[in-house]
Amino acid sequence: MLQNQGREMMIVTSGAVAFGKQRLRHEILLSQSVRQALHSGHSQLKDMSVPVLEARACAAAGQSGLMALYEAMFTQYSTCTAQVLVTNLDFHDDQKRQNLNSTLQELLRMNIVPIINTNDAVVPPPEPNSDLQGVNVISIKDNDSLAARLAVEMKADLLIALSDVEGLYNSPPGTDDAKLIDIFYPGDQQSITYGTKSRVGIGGMEAKVKAALWALQGGTSVVIANGTNPKVTGHVITDIVEGKKVGTFFSEIKPAGPSVEEQTEMARNSGRTLASLHPDQRSEIICHLADLLTERKEDILAANKMDMDLAVSAGHLPSAMLKRLSLSPAKLNSLAIGLRQIAVSAQDSVGRVLRRTRVAHNLELEQITVPIGLLLVIFEARPDCLPQVSALSIASGNALLLKGGKEASSTNRVLHQLTQEALSLHGVSQAVQLVSTREEVEDLCRLDKMIDLIIPRGSSQLVRDIQRAAKGIPVLGHSEGICHVYVDADASADKVMKIVRDSKCDYPAACNAMETLLVHRDILRTPLFDQIIDLLRTERVKIHAGPRFASYLTFSPSEAKSLRTEYGDLECCMEVVDSMQEAVDHIHKYGSSHTDVIITDNEDTAEQFLQQLDSACVFWNASSRFADGYRFGLGAEVGISTARIHARGPVGLEGLLTTKWVLRGDGHTAADFSEHGNMKYLHENLPVGQSLAGQRDSN
Repeated sequence: MLQNQGREMMIVTSGAVAFGKQRLRHEILLSQSVRQALHSGHSQLKDMSVPVLEARACAAAGQSGLMALYEAMFTQYSTCTAQVLVTNLDFHDDQKRQNLNSTLQELLRMNIVPIINTNDAVVPPPEPNSDLQGVNVISIKDNDSLAARLAVEMKADLLIALSDVEGLYNSPPGTDDAKLIDIFYPGDQQSITYGTKSRVGIGGMEAKVKAALWALQGGTSVVIANGTNPKVTGHVITDIVEGKKVGTFFSEIKPAGPSVEEQTEMARNSGRTLASLHPDQRSEIICHLADLLTERKEDILAANKMDMDLAVSAGHLPSAMLKRLSLSPAKLNSLAIGLRQIAVSAQDSVGRVLRRTRVAHNLELEQITVPIGLLLVIFEARPDCLPQVSALSIASGNALLLKGGKEASSTNRVLHQLTQEALSLHGVSQAVQLVSTREEVEDLCRLDKMIDLIIPRGSSQLVRDIQRAAKGIPVLGHSEGICHVYVDADASADKVMKIVRDSKCDYPAACNAMETLLVHRDILRTPLFDQIIDLLRTERVKIHAGPRFASYLTFSPSEAKSLRTEYGDLECCMEVVDSMQEAVDHIHKYGSSHTDVIITDNEDTAEQFLQQLDSACVFWNASSRFADGYRFGLGAEVGISTARIHARGPVGLEGLLTTKWVLRGDGHTAADFSEHGNMKYLHENLPVGQSLAGQRDSN
């Protein structure tokens, strides 16, 4: 594929010896069976074992088979191949080296892929410890050293060394502490512990690293990656060429800041200290952050102006995104108020006892709240998200990894500095990390052994992309906010006008804004219906008619392309239903389980709606815009979840906690409660507010 894109490709391959060994074994067994048949009338041949095959003979017999395989594969793509066999001596003789270079250049010029291998039929044994004697000398012992020598000789831009592991690890893969190294620098060699050599061939990871460093020194970029599993790594070569984070990349330049893996490690370690702080200390950190938002507002607003100016001049952000990107003194004051609410909630969040049980005499069980661990929050052009989410993470004792949109990079940087300044009050400044490198979402989702929960804040496309990429990491959020408002036959005109206007027009870009207006059939051609239409026209809301609504009208608005659309603007779908039950069925079919509203004065109808609808938020005679953590009194929210497990609706502090069980005994064993034991289960529920120490004293 890359060859057909116009790139010049060369392949260094092994396999001739293996091909030949298989072929020669077959030939030897065949000849032995023939000889046995010839001697059938005489004494039977006793020895049918295959003799030890000499490697050079195997290589000579296997070269044709190896090339036949490559030719068969490349012919399918109308690509021509050519075999080139080399030895170490070809690189030490200037004339031979020039001839080799000239041959390869000519093949590449003719759009032919050279398939290069050592001429193992004549090659002498490798000389021990003769490699790495300088830029101009590397002993060709294996395919890794051959590839490195050719890459430098041909001035290749990139050398990809495929292995049977994901890349270079700091210790042998499979060991407990083994970590994949994304970027390897020549100065890091002392930190690597190598395992055993390759099961096949004469190389190993150590040989690959030596060859990679030699090629890097000669001006060729190198990546070591896994090429053994086609289902997983079928696109490994093209992914590397496209710059995706695959395998281990060798670089001579070490960046000034920590890598995202190092940031994740720092956040997790500091997060454990954060979780162990007294609730008053966590509250103090959040209050200090709230103070900094108002005290340093000039710095924040100056950074935000830089982001706004860049976004406006670029001209690619829609008005709704620009509104989210913009900060103001009023917005900062509102943020500070929300943070102080969170500080109050932090007093009894972590370590709260939810349940106490006396399992048996002197054996008592507690279920207590604990942090989830390390959160990854990915948000687009909404810098106000950073202090909100940071405060909630601090209050819940969670470590936090933040990835903000590049549109708000200057604002995010200042807000993160203030967050770390507040955290430094109690020595946990590293608990909240801002990823400033150009990490793709897919790369962050690879950190499944470090990250416990991903929370996306942004467009439905962002959420869907993260849900696809997050293999093994739970994602808390919603991909769409298709919110419905149903106007029942018994609705009062005043409530309808207020709720419809607020739900659609207050903030059309919000995920809790109305996207579909369902109207009971009896309201059509009534003064109330005319008022609704006039309201939407006055507010410049573009109406898209559902199929039933369009059938009632002679001249209808443009018909909705889909009844499952999140417009995120001054647009909405309008549809007609025959009953409350039909409205519920419509919402179940086309909604996103986010927030749905009924407007009616009929209490029975309202209660049925509230009970039957299974959305995360279901409201009666209230705007859909109330689906918000701040309005719910949560202080702030990390997002709105439409998931069926863990947290649903606006997720505040409680949604960032999980629980653990603590059992306190006195030498108890399971055998004590067996048929022959001397203890019995009590399973008595104890008051949550009563201390276990007090219980023991009373006993």
